[in-house]
Amino acid sequence: MRKELIVLLVILGVFLAIGCTDNGNKATNETGTQVAANTSASDQEPDAITVSAAASLTEAFTDMESKFETENPDIDVNFNFGSSGNLRKQIEGGAPADVFASADQKNMNTLANETLIDNSSRENFVKNSLVLIVPANSTLNITGVKDLTNPKVKKIGIGNPDTVPVGNYTRAAMTEVGLWSRLENKGVLAEDVKQVLTYVERGEVDAGFVYMSDAMTAKPGTIKIVTNVSVSTPVNYPIAIVSSSEHKEDAQKFIDFVTGKKGQETLEKYGFTAESK
Repeated sequence: MRKELIVLLVILGVFLAIGCTDNGNKATNETGTQVAANTSASDQEPDAITVSAAASLTEAFTDMESKFETENPDIDVNFNFGSSGNLRKQIEGGAPADVFASADQKNMNTLANETLIDNSSRENFVKNSLVLIVPANSTLNITGVKDLTNPKVKKIGIGNPDTVPVGNYTRAAMTEVGLWSRLENKGVLAEDVKQVLTYVERGEVDAGFVYMSDAMTAKPGTIKIVTNVSVSTPVNYPIAIVSSSEHKEDAQKFIDFVTGKKGQETLEKYGFTAESK
């Protein structure tokens, strides 16, 4: 009887030991699962924001990207570059965007009137200037805008005035000096300022109107800056948060960076003029 009791106790002890081991494993597994969940939460993908920006900002904003993301590792910036007019139309059509940076006030004003931007976030962040450029190997002796009326000048690169701010500035400037009616028929219209630059770089036009910032990004030895072109309306660039943005806080951080010291220094490096506060 005593032996049977001992055997029974031994068997019971074995079962208890197995139970404790299982419970221990279960606790370990539960702890492991919790740790894995915490690790997953800490390694989640950064929030992505889309910045729709004027084509003339391509180089400067692209340069800024890594600097901004280094300071804000939880934000991933995606750029959508194009003419300000086309970008404005995209936003009006519901295209996803968190920030809009325009090369003129007109397109930003349109979105403001339609309540498609957060007007309280709007700032003028940089200035630019209009210049006349020609191919580096040009033999037409163009020294100023009046020389564009020469019959030997056949083609002039101009941004489409209806959608491209640089084209609108060009039309206004040439109208003010009484030359637009004589130059309009020579115009080879471009979809954005970068396309005008490309036309001149390739020698496909005899001259073109671009921003100083774009002229500075031309391929070495392809163009020559003839002169600065006077404009009555300053070339100021506004930036604002798009009303439909689901990442307004992140969007504001990007605007703060652009208008801050590092952003302004980067813009100046590419030929822009800092906006005085």
